[in-house]
Order: sequence, then C-alpha cells, then structure tokens
Amino acid sequence: MQKINYGRLLDEKLAELKKSGEKPKLLLHACCAPCSSHTLLYLYEYFEITVYFCNPNIAPEEEYEFRKSELKRLISELGLSVRVIDEDYDPQPFYDLARGLEELPERGERCRRCIEYRLRRSGELAKKLDMDLFTTTLTISPHKDCEYINECGGRLSEEVGVPYLFSDFKKHDGYKHSIELSRKYNLYRQNYCGCIFSRRASENG
Repeated sequence: MQKINYGRLLDEKLAELKKSGEKPKLLLHACCAPCSSHTLLYLYEYFEITVYFCNPNIAPEEEYEFRKSELKRLISELGLSVRVIDEDYDPQPFYDLARGLEELPERGERCRRCIEYRLRRSGELAKKLDMDLFTTTLTISPHKDCEYINECGGRLSEEVGVPYLFSDFKKHDGYKHSIELSRKYNLYRQNYCGCIFSRRASENG
C-alpha cells in the first residue's frame, strides 16, 4: 500500500486557502517551543491560530511549567497575534494510560496512547470553541511516527466533528528551520520527549 504524502496534502490545503483568501480558525496543539517555532511561522498567514498546551506526559512539574513558559515567550518574541490556552499540571491521565506499558521503547504503544490522548483533547476543545480545524506540532519531530499521528488525527476528526489538518512539518526543511529558530531565540531544547520513561531512556543512553 502506497504511503500518504501528508506534506503534500498540507501544501495543497495551504494553496487552496491562499487562492480563496479565507483564514480559518485553527486549534494547534503544541508540545514545546522548538517544535512550535517553524510550525507557527509556516501556518500563521493562513489561519487564525489558537495554541493549546496540553501535555500531561511531561514530568516533573518544573519541566512542564518551564516548557510552557518557553512557548509563551517564543510567541511573544515572534510578535504573533495568537491566543494561548494551557492546562494546569496534572500528570495523572498520562500515568493511567501508560500503566503496564512503562518499559516499552519510544514510538511504541505507550507513545501512541499518549498522542491519541492529546489529539483527542485538542479535537474536543476545537469543537467546544467552534474552530474550523485542529492539528498538532508533533509531526515536525523526526523521532515521532508522522503516519500514526495523521491517521489518529483523521480518525478522531470523525469522532469529534472537526476537520483535522493533515501535516508533515518536517517538509521544506521544517525541522532544520526549527533548530535555527531555537538558536536565534535561545530556546530550551529538551533532550527527552517529556515523560519519565523517555527521560530514563535518554539518561541510560
């Protein structure tokens, strides 16, 4: 079966919006400032963006709060007119979904459940706020399963009743650009995804 080119799907959607002059309301789930940097700049001219920081996987609490503050600092320094909605620190939902999967490697079932949880929350909020679409910055990471993220987003889109914006933000040197922006704005680039299990794996090499 031929893989779907999600980067091309995004390019086609943006070209369509540019031609129409429409500027839909987009709920953008953000995992951190570095991943959001290129993504925000890439999407900003096409959408009215609301950023949603919902990442109960991140631990400890100090890490969570720092990543959140870095995201807000980046948006401020970029000078973007973007609404930010963030959640208070509550890791319990992540520990509930990760129970029994603690020893699995990155990109395994624990990660898939974590991604699905965050996308579901994003889709539900998009519905509540009457947004036109929702998506996530997660596809910019070369460490994440882009195909699964998009498949999950498309499936949840049907459940919540809000279209999902398919993407592969790594395309057009997106990941490289995010690194350059991280240097320019002196962003904190974490060395683990967020949860204590990924941190443990990082520390153990």
